[in-house]
Amino acid sequence: MASGGKRKGRGRGAGAAAAWGRRAEAAALRKCFLPFLGTEPALDLDVSMDMWNFSYTCLASLWLHRFYIYSVIALGISLWIVVQLFTTKKKGEKSNGNLFSEVVEEKQANGYAALQAKEVYVAGIKIFYGSQTGTAKRFAKGLAEAVTSLNLPVEVISLGDYDPDDCLAEETTSRNICVFLVATYTDGQPTESAAWFCKWLEETANDFRFGKTYLKGLRYAVFGLGNSVYVDHYNTVGRNIDRWLWMLSASRIMTRAEGDCNVAQSKHGSIEADFEAWKTKFLNCLQALCRGERKPCSGKCKKGKCKSQGKQSKESSDHEHGASEYENAEAEELVETSSEEEADAEEVGGTNSVIDVEDLGNVMSHMKKAKRERELEEGVVGTSLSGETAGRKEAGEKREMITAALRDALTKQGYKLIGSHSGVKLCRWTKSMLRGRGGCYKHTFYGIESHRCMEATPSLACANKCVFCWRHHTNPVGTEWRWKMDQPEMILQEAIENHQNMIKQFKGVSGVKADRFEEAMTAKHCALSLVGEPIMYPEINRFLKLLHQHNISSFLVTNAQFPDEIRNLEPVTQLYVSVDASTKESLKRIDRPLFKDFWQRFLDSLKALSEKQQRTVYRLTLVKAWNVDELKAYADLVSLGKPDFIEVKGVTYCGESSASSLTMANVPWHEEVVRFVQELAELIPDYEIACEHEHSNCLLIAHKKFKVDGEWCTWINYERFQELVREHERSGGSKTFTAADYTARTPRWALFGSSQRGFDPLDVRYQRKNKAKDISGC
Repeated sequence: MASGGKRKGRGRGAGAAAAWGRRAEAAALRKCFLPFLGTEPALDLDVSMDMWNFSYTCLASLWLHRFYIYSVIALGISLWIVVQLFTTKKKGEKSNGNLFSEVVEEKQANGYAALQAKEVYVAGIKIFYGSQTGTAKRFAKGLAEAVTSLNLPVEVISLGDYDPDDCLAEETTSRNICVFLVATYTDGQPTESAAWFCKWLEETANDFRFGKTYLKGLRYAVFGLGNSVYVDHYNTVGRNIDRWLWMLSASRIMTRAEGDCNVAQSKHGSIEADFEAWKTKFLNCLQALCRGERKPCSGKCKKGKCKSQGKQSKESSDHEHGASEYENAEAEELVETSSEEEADAEEVGGTNSVIDVEDLGNVMSHMKKAKRERELEEGVVGTSLSGETAGRKEAGEKREMITAALRDALTKQGYKLIGSHSGVKLCRWTKSMLRGRGGCYKHTFYGIESHRCMEATPSLACANKCVFCWRHHTNPVGTEWRWKMDQPEMILQEAIENHQNMIKQFKGVSGVKADRFEEAMTAKHCALSLVGEPIMYPEINRFLKLLHQHNISSFLVTNAQFPDEIRNLEPVTQLYVSVDASTKESLKRIDRPLFKDFWQRFLDSLKALSEKQQRTVYRLTLVKAWNVDELKAYADLVSLGKPDFIEVKGVTYCGESSASSLTMANVPWHEEVVRFVQELAELIPDYEIACEHEHSNCLLIAHKKFKVDGEWCTWINYERFQELVREHERSGGSKTFTAADYTARTPRWALFGSSQRGFDPLDVRYQRKNKAKDISGC
């Protein structure tokens, strides 16, 4: 008991001590917190002291551990911010991938309607084209067929029929992709159909009232059509449209591409191949967009190359990653389309340009690449027209002038193509004279036998794109020879064989005269005027010598853009220069030459013509409302070149062509041509009107030295010419001869003013039934 009492006493003592300690602690807390609580509160005697002690204990604990509490709160806030940022980024990536979504209402079997969100990335494709010759239109239709195969709505629109002021802004929310296929026309100007669209877009891009985000949301791609021969204006329109759309915050879905009509410089060998390569890349890009695997443009593009393409490729599908290395290399080659002008102005940094540090590597790489290309161009130019070589390329590296598409187009027109750059075709006058229905104006003026004339060319390329080109510009253009070259022996042999094969097709045809058919199997004349610029062919002199060795006379036509080649030309039976206009402005408008110094070349060519000793001819083509009012200027050009003859012919209307705006209204009547010739003859006293060929709407003005004893001698003694040219060759060129040495008397029926008006009385003029008399030419 004693021991139990002691333990009980000790328990009470301990409890009392604890209670006293709690009271002391509470008292201390009250003193501590009184400054915050104000005056000491009046405590109710009925409230338990233990409760107050507990409250003050909690407050004191919180105060003493306040720094730990602050740290925990700060950590929690930081974690919350990190979670919010991560969640927002995920949502942003998802919204970028899902460009658009629409709500589709689906009817259920029980009649109720349920709303289901369906993602739509591409609603359709709109293909806009601006074309002059029809190439861009053809490409647009081909692209539309390819897009249709992807089960996407597609619309092909001519820019001439589109009002951008009312419609283009709608494409920012239409979910469509706009594709622009635009050609560059003369002097870097847009085609007629695209002129208004380009003018509106340029003004809008530079008008502060529209704002820089006017077309934000519009997605587009651009493919330009041009010719790199026009160095200063190559694909200007495509580049401008691309830049103006970008300035208005439209988004590129892929890099701008540029097709090149110049097969020597085209990346894929022809503009058709350039387009096919771009189309394949575009369709792959389009499929990726439809699957939601492509991001929109980052909006930070500095030029025609989309800066976000590299990032997009990392996020593309396995299908795109599985493409072959060749396809990837080809696509990468395709996107490098910026010109040196853009590189200098935008990458290297003009006075107003800013280069990001992250772009410096790309800039330096591009500059090195451009330098290498310039060195190659300077060191490996190929054979120039003057016969000089500057780092001649291996023959295997040069491309053929005739591409597959060009071969198809020319073959459909009746050409028999030879090798890689030559051709032959049967003239309609050859067919006519075979049947005894009359010969061409050369038969009337110079006595050729039209059924024995072979129309050919050793060069399909030309340095002009004349508005009245009777081949509708299906032939290539260029200012110098940059293609593979065939040997003249092969060209002549195949030309003769093809010509004979075409003649053979007339065997047994009703109306064909047997004697003329037999004669036609042996060509006696060659008109090097089929198409293109024959004098561009580097081996033109060898080709002419081969013609003469085969007893074939030569009639060579040049467009007066190669004066040095005219001077270096070996004797020709008759050398023509086309004088299509008499002033610099009208020549540029009509011939549309490629050379910058075209006018000086034109004048120098006429001076070179005056130095030739054999027969020379000016060929004037009259285009009503274009060049018929320049009589005095024409007379000045005659005094400069001193030609032996001047042929004046009304332009021939060859049908409607998107390459030219000529119509029948531009074809002068024969009486109008006669009046022009009479007025011109009055201004050049050393010349007179000699011959007329009404059927071809053509007249001949001849120098008076060909009027011997009152009789005109405009015809040619072809046998005498062959003798003279052989003597010239045997003497090594020391023995020369002149035009007067191989003349022949002109028959009366060929003279101007005769009742036959230039039609050979040995033939019978044929008039088609139910057709009015045609005096507009052939």
